[in-house]
Amino acid sequence: MSDLAAYRDAAMTSAAWPFEEARKLVARFEKKGGFAKTGKKAVLFETGYGPSGLPHIGTFGEVARTTMVRKAFETLTGGEIPTRLIAFSDDMDGLRKVPDNVPNKEMLTKALGLPLTKVPDPFGTHASFGEHNNARLRAFLDEFGFEYEFMSSTECYRSGMFDATLLKMLKHYDAVQAVMLPSLREERAATYCPFLPIHPETGHVMQVAADEVKVDAGTIVWRDPDTGKAYETPVTGGHAKLQWKPDWAMRWVALGIDYEMAGKDLIDSVKLSGEIVRALGAEAPEGFNYELFLDENGQKISKSKGNGLTIEDWLTYASPESLALYMFQRPREAKKLYFDVIPRAVDEYLSFLDAFGRQDEKNRLGNPVFHIHGGNPPAPEKIGGDGSNAPATQISFALLLNLVAVANAEDKAVLWGFLQRYAPGATPESHPRLDKLVGYAIRYFRDFVKPKKTYRAPDDVEQAALATLAARIEALPADATAEAIQEAVYDVARGIPRYQDLKAKGATPEKPGVSNLWFNALYQILLGEERGPRFGSFAAIYGLGNTVKLIRSGLDGTLIRDHQAFLASR
Repeated sequence: MSDLAAYRDAAMTSAAWPFEEARKLVARFEKKGGFAKTGKKAVLFETGYGPSGLPHIGTFGEVARTTMVRKAFETLTGGEIPTRLIAFSDDMDGLRKVPDNVPNKEMLTKALGLPLTKVPDPFGTHASFGEHNNARLRAFLDEFGFEYEFMSSTECYRSGMFDATLLKMLKHYDAVQAVMLPSLREERAATYCPFLPIHPETGHVMQVAADEVKVDAGTIVWRDPDTGKAYETPVTGGHAKLQWKPDWAMRWVALGIDYEMAGKDLIDSVKLSGEIVRALGAEAPEGFNYELFLDENGQKISKSKGNGLTIEDWLTYASPESLALYMFQRPREAKKLYFDVIPRAVDEYLSFLDAFGRQDEKNRLGNPVFHIHGGNPPAPEKIGGDGSNAPATQISFALLLNLVAVANAEDKAVLWGFLQRYAPGATPESHPRLDKLVGYAIRYFRDFVKPKKTYRAPDDVEQAALATLAARIEALPADATAEAIQEAVYDVARGIPRYQDLKAKGATPEKPGVSNLWFNALYQILLGEERGPRFGSFAAIYGLGNTVKLIRSGLDGTLIRDHQAFLASR
């Protein structure tokens, strides 16, 4: 980990949202005379997870963003104040409905109403459905390298960890009801009880009215709505749990949580839980409300529906770091989260990583990779520049996707052959992140890019321009750099009125700028895309001879015919 203290002064005024959030925490302790006077051993951050469905990207996003605030706080305080992050699973909640995206639905239907840690695992890998989903969450968080402590609601309730606060909640029963009842419909309010007893015979989580609240005994009296039989149940020891808003408040108090963020759909819940915390004589945690992710149809992503991307989906086609970048960017804006956002996220991550080493402290704190990597991002992996004529460059995802396309290569070894032509010293072993990127590009191209490509024939102006470009590239020396190739691409366009841009910076009548119409034509005719990589870099890696052949295939219609044949074969 880097010496975060070196960034301390710049962090005080950084506009990056994790620092804005962290400064709220600093102010929280300053109001109390400093952290040392609170008696706490560490500042506690929390993220919550409802394991009624499989973990989804929104769950990961909350942990990633909370970790960013945690690291920002450590930067602001020079690492002098200990911090902890608790990933809390509400796995004692009753199963209310069967998720759409699980096997053995009949098994779960029979278990409706049971605590999730008592529901059989439909996947057959764990003792319960709750434990299965907890394991799925932990496996991903571990894979990404998050520093966290996992807590199970079932274990906390049954161990007695929550007992003192539960008894306090029972003592302030009327105050809790005064907060909750105005938020409920009349029918619901008539029978609402913040405590949910576990039925001693069926094991179900019971949502019933309390006939009597016995503060001294630490119990509630309630009736089975089916049999009319009365029961007296302790609120401690795992014999009962709380409704989720009182439960959230109780957890904040019992664990001493200082910071927790939540989705925009929970704004009212945060407010009510905070009021309950204050009714118990405690202080609600700091936090903020982030916007929700939407699927390709603009619908909210739901873990029970299984719509949108899963964690596994993203990691099939891109790195965890690119996902973390997506979580970092504009957290207060609703964003579509589907497969088509992946390539841009990957390349933006690579661009930010490349820029970090050239930035001063202030700009580094605004760079997403600072927050993704806890202040210590790795150096970018570049190829070339080792005594060769080609400068070192970082290979983009977009370039690899197009290289896969034109090389008709869906094998990593073939793609590495092109990369090594450009940089003979580069290998999968020396560039392991690039090697993973090659694999991601092949899978993404196969599943999403290739079927959607749309090639077009060149018009008369484009025919002449492309023929000239093929001749210019063919005349270049075999070891021409990407920059030399790019300059040839520009020079061809400068002589064609359609592509001249006299308004470009530094343009003159003798040397006009080049409009995007030229590059759009190259991408559409040669790559079947609306956008593409820097053409000089692409040609340098693909090879001059191959690039000339590609241009001539675009001129004679081969690219169109080949793609039509591919589509017909599907």
